[in-house]
Amino acid sequence: MSSSTKSWLAAAAGDLLLILVFAAIGRDAHARGDIISGAFITAWPFLVGALVGWLVPRVWRAPFSVWPSGVAVWLGAVIVGMLLRAATGQTVVLPFIIVALISLGVFLLGFRALYALIRRAAAKRQHRA
Repeated sequence: MSSSTKSWLAAAAGDLLLILVFAAIGRDAHARGDIISGAFITAWPFLVGALVGWLVPRVWRAPFSVWPSGVAVWLGAVIVGMLLRAATGQTVVLPFIIVALISLGVFLLGFRALYALIRRAAAKRQHRA
């Protein structure tokens, strides 16, 4: 497996995991039982949205970049996710949209920013050596 394939698979796995964490935290905060399978039920619209965010701008070319890749995945997850929730009769209210926008932004952009910081620090150490 090439390093570019490993890179986009790792980024996609990170997005998947963080969207599931977002859904599980939300279910737990609202005392909705069955957190594990319920998280998948809650997360699927956001996962589909993230997939759209991956496909439209071809995120796999630079999967760990905050801009434009991370922003595309984040906004895809929120916008398409909310549209799918509305289309399937799930709750879509302004406070939830705001929480999703902020939480998924912190998760999906944050892990990419952290990755960039770690890579820069490693490159500086290697350059000094």
